[in-house]
Amino acid sequence: MKWLSGKQTAIINQLHTASYTKQTEEIQTSVKKIIEAVRTEGDLAARRFSEQFDNYAPEQFRVSQEKLMEATHLIAPELLEALEKAKANIQSFHEKQKRTAFMDSEKNGVIRGQLVLPLEAVGVYVPGGTAAYPSSVLMNVLPAKIAGVKRIIMVTPPDRDGLNPAILAAASICGVDEVYQIGGAQAVAALAFGTETIPKVDKIVGPGNIFVATAKKEVFGQVAIDMIAGPSEIAVLADCEANPTFIAADLLSQAEHDTLARTYLITDSAELARQVEQEIYHQLPALPRQEIAAQSLANFGHLIVTETKEAIFEVASAIAPEHLEIQMNEPMSYLSKIRHAGSIFIGPYASEPLGDYMAGPNHVLPTSGTARFFSPLGVDDFVKRSSFISYTKEALAEEKDFITRIAEAEGLHAHAEAIRIRFKEEEKG
Repeated sequence: MKWLSGKQTAIINQLHTASYTKQTEEIQTSVKKIIEAVRTEGDLAARRFSEQFDNYAPEQFRVSQEKLMEATHLIAPELLEALEKAKANIQSFHEKQKRTAFMDSEKNGVIRGQLVLPLEAVGVYVPGGTAAYPSSVLMNVLPAKIAGVKRIIMVTPPDRDGLNPAILAAASICGVDEVYQIGGAQAVAALAFGTETIPKVDKIVGPGNIFVATAKKEVFGQVAIDMIAGPSEIAVLADCEANPTFIAADLLSQAEHDTLARTYLITDSAELARQVEQEIYHQLPALPRQEIAAQSLANFGHLIVTETKEAIFEVASAIAPEHLEIQMNEPMSYLSKIRHAGSIFIGPYASEPLGDYMAGPNHVLPTSGTARFFSPLGVDDFVKRSSFISYTKEALAEEKDFITRIAEAEGLHAHAEAIRIRFKEEEKG
């Protein structure tokens, strides 16, 4: 891990962002070719790329409803119980995010309002590869269900030995409409343009590797996307009273995601930072994914010691982390000091994995500093708003002169005439 002073953080954050951007640029050309091939060749190209990148293309992309239902009996009952419990918590949190339509008639003859309408079809990408993530199914699908999305299509990378039953079980209990065995940039392209087998959607959500993230960026505009997600990250804000064993465990929980994951301890206590570093290397050998975690910590792990407690929050704001933990005395009193974070965990027992799996707030979060302007995935991501207007002739008459003045000032005389023409007979009279 790297030791830094608080003053060096902005430089490190810029280097991380530049590193990720460089990797994206290097594969952008390849991803564009994949997207264009799937757009023009459909299933044929999707199958070819599945064989090339996943070493396997199933005979049928679509997974039968029978297999989805069967999956709930293939996983341990204890895991199914945990998934059902997580589902209940996620639903109860996201139900509170629902927007309502409104209508007002503040002036005589005028009705204004807003409709809140669900998207018709959404594609959910669920990663495969080095780990299986049934929790990603819950977090992406349930807000869409609550929003009222009519058709939810899930894609996940194929496996010669069959898809992970935990992922299929999660899809079943969440009510996913269709599941397809396809991953990578070819899956994103198939959802964006549609193929003979895989339907076109209105929006694509869900995490993925750099190929998936780049593909989502490329098809944005053809469809909507949730965000461009980078490597996972955590920042733990701590004072001298924090528990170094807890902090080390939480940092490792993110480092094991992948070799690009970023971890930060930000503290005004050099002694705590030393204790945390020792504890990390004490806990690391016991982890099955220790090689991944070790590489992540070596390249992107940071122990940042600030001169003052106030500077802890300045550094945190500069990083704008995906996950931010406050492990300080009276942690709730510091909540108002947080300006940029995807999700905030308050106190020593609000460990980051609590948010990943069980608490209820969404774990699909902005990364790479984008918490400055992006929010966690939620119900709002699966609806669109339409405004509506109704004016009587009398109400329009009161506004017509103001409308025509603005229209003519903009040089749009047909706009002005569209208003005037409704009153020409009266003016003749």
